[in-house]
Amino acid sequence: MTTPQTLSKSSGEAAYDALLGAIREGQFAPGDRLREEDVGERLNLSRTPVREALRRLEADGIVEHRPRLGAVIRRLSHAEVVELYEMRVVLERTAAELAAKHGTGAEFDALEDLNREIAQERQNPARAAAINQTFHRGLYLAGRNRFLLEAARALNNSLLLLGPTTFTDDARIDTVVAQHEAIIDALRSGDSAAAGTAAETHLQTSLRHRLRAMEP
Repeated sequence: MTTPQTLSKSSGEAAYDALLGAIREGQFAPGDRLREEDVGERLNLSRTPVREALRRLEADGIVEHRPRLGAVIRRLSHAEVVELYEMRVVLERTAAELAAKHGTGAEFDALEDLNREIAQERQNPARAAAINQTFHRGLYLAGRNRFLLEAARALNNSLLLLGPTTFTDDARIDTVVAQHEAIIDALRSGDSAAAGTAAETHLQTSLRHRLRAMEP
């Protein structure tokens, strides 16, 4: 039986998903103030579920409450970005190594298709970045380790706090696509060591671009 409580819960879940998606798509950026009425108006939601969504995002570490400002999307410091990428290297290197052992040809084909799509979205950096996230999730899924996948899922919230995508020029896209190809080649050959190294190289390159983008 549907009760007012379950209806409220479902509307809160919908608001949470909508706001999380808006942050992921860049509609709201790190440092932005999230006023309930503004968020509700932009996402066509009432204030009560928006308030619930903001509380959940605060618990997730995405939003922080500041005196006289209210809810604000967190902005990562230089040290936090480095620490985040250190963890990404550990997890993604392991994911690539496991994927080389357990992944299937169909999964590697899917990664190759996604990489091709990234190359085709040069004029739409936000879209290219979204496809890139799907690529990396596919790598984790091919690793066949539910605990690793759960650890990566927990890390994904922090990735939302990195700010605008660095996929804003052709040279950057070319580098990403080439490094993805190196990962895929290692996966297809079943070389776990090479796959892990290629994944780590890719993330170290991404970190350098991210830190450069943070420079004043």
